[in-house]
Amino acid sequence: MSQSTDKGDGLIRRDGEPSFAEPWQAQAMAVASALVAAGRFSAALWSDTLGEEIRKAEAARLPDDTETYYAAALKALERLVADKDLLSRDAMARRRSDWEEAYRRTPHGKPVTLG
Repeated sequence: MSQSTDKGDGLIRRDGEPSFAEPWQAQAMAVASALVAAGRFSAALWSDTLGEEIRKAEAARLPDDTETYYAAALKALERLVADKDLLSRDAMARRRSDWEEAYRRTPHGKPVTLG
């Protein structure tokens, strides 16, 4: 079993490696934690759903890395948000499209913001 430590950058590390490739990726976990704290879904349901998404990634033979873990966390979060009617899948798709467009029009090195 691995041991988690914090290396000072705010990301929890496992086996000496960061849980996420980028600090912004940890926001998916922060949103899930906030939704659990707000009673929108249980910690057990979050854990089960995340576990299912990780098992799907393993079955698809995706690499065991930070990108795959982030994708699983994001899929689990999006699934629960839709299943609990917190936001429709259409609304999530529109927001994703908005962010992708904002990313494409933002000059390199500048923060991405919605217009």
